[in-house]
Formats: sequence, C-alpha cells, structure tokens
Amino acid sequence: MIKGVHTMFYTSEPEALRAFIRDKLKFPYTDVGDGWLVFNLPEADMGCHPAEGQDRKQAGTHDISFYCDDVQKTVADLKSRGVEFTDEIANMGYGLVTYFKLPGAGKAQLYQPLYRKT
Repeated sequence: MIKGVHTMFYTSEPEALRAFIRDKLKFPYTDVGDGWLVFNLPEADMGCHPAEGQDRKQAGTHDISFYCDDVQKTVADLKSRGVEFTDEIANMGYGLVTYFKLPGAGKAQLYQPLYRKT
C-alpha cells in the first residue's frame, strides 16, 4: 500500500532552499548525508485539476501548495521569520490564498481551505 507522497523542488539554490525550509518553515528533517535534508511533512491531500484553457496549467505539470488553519496568523508568523510574500491574501473560492518566495525555486502557494476535509 502507498503510505505517503515524496515531493521535490528543483532549485538553483539547494542549500538556501533547504535552510529556508528547515529554519523558516520549521519542518523536521533527516540528514541523509552530505547536508542532503529530507523533510518530514505534515498531513497532505491531493487534487486532480483540469488542464489547459484560461488560467489553467499545462497538462502533465505539477504544483505544490501548503495549507493552514488560519492564513492571517500563519502569514504573520512566517513574516516574523523573514519569509517574503508576493501577493496579498485573496479569496479564491476554495480557500484564502497567498504566495511566498522560495530560494531558487520561484514561489509556493499558502492557503486556508474553505472546504471541509473528511
């Protein structure tokens, strides 16, 4: 049986991104050697979205988002650790959404779900 999901960021700054996730997002990790950190993630969920068309991603692409219970508090906490946000919080229907910068890897979405998880 599948018991988890392994995600990856491809970055031009791997050491900086590892330090960002370790020090700013505070994710626990295992050092598997030579400073290569594998992070233990909290719970997860997965969505399958339509591709193509207006404001859609290209088929075959993937996206990683982080979610929280209170986006206002989480943004304030992350900003106090030096995380830089690129967008204001906006209601996108499925959640209250914003984005933050990742060293050498663009940006990631942070949202507070407006749907009920079962």
